[in-house]
Amino acid sequence: MRSLDESREILYVIRTLDVLMGSGVGLEAAIHSISQGGYGIISKDFAVLMENINKGKPMERELRALLKKAENDGYKRVINTMLNNVTQNTDIIETLRKQGERMEETRTEAVKEYIEELGGVPETLLSIGMIGPIILSILGIAPQLMEGAEELFGTMNQGTIMTIVNAGLFFTLAGMAMIGLKAHTKDPGL
Repeated sequence: MRSLDESREILYVIRTLDVLMGSGVGLEAAIHSISQGGYGIISKDFAVLMENINKGKPMERELRALLKKAENDGYKRVINTMLNNVTQNTDIIETLRKQGERMEETRTEAVKEYIEELGGVPETLLSIGMIGPIILSILGIAPQLMEGAEELFGTMNQGTIMTIVNAGLFFTLAGMAMIGLKAHTKDPGL
């Protein structure tokens, strides 16, 4: 669950860091700003990081601890970039921009794949949801339609037919729910 929360927010965090630091704000102030914002689990992590820094702990050690805690690869890369900036004074802004561009491309590809996978779902749901009940309703009125044809097909009990129709409607509904669940589980979570 943590990994999913991190992956949802990391691109927004990268863009915020890019804007803040590009306008002259330092790394520590940018981290503090994100800790105050609505970036989910990342804001919570950064708030803990800032609390510990304010208690006098070194930023490098806190970033290393956060790096061990992170689960998402993108989040780990961002923390590693911050750590490199603290230890080696690298160009963090350009690195963050490149990471953001790569993440955008990855997200765009994931959304395209998700859309392609869902391409047949509406048609399948319509087929099952429309045709199934129509066929079952015809089966349900079959005894009335075939009145007088008992010697050809034998006698048909209305109660048995209605049991079959109700079971068919239940399986139709269950099939539609399973297709919907399958589509929901393939959601890339962006």
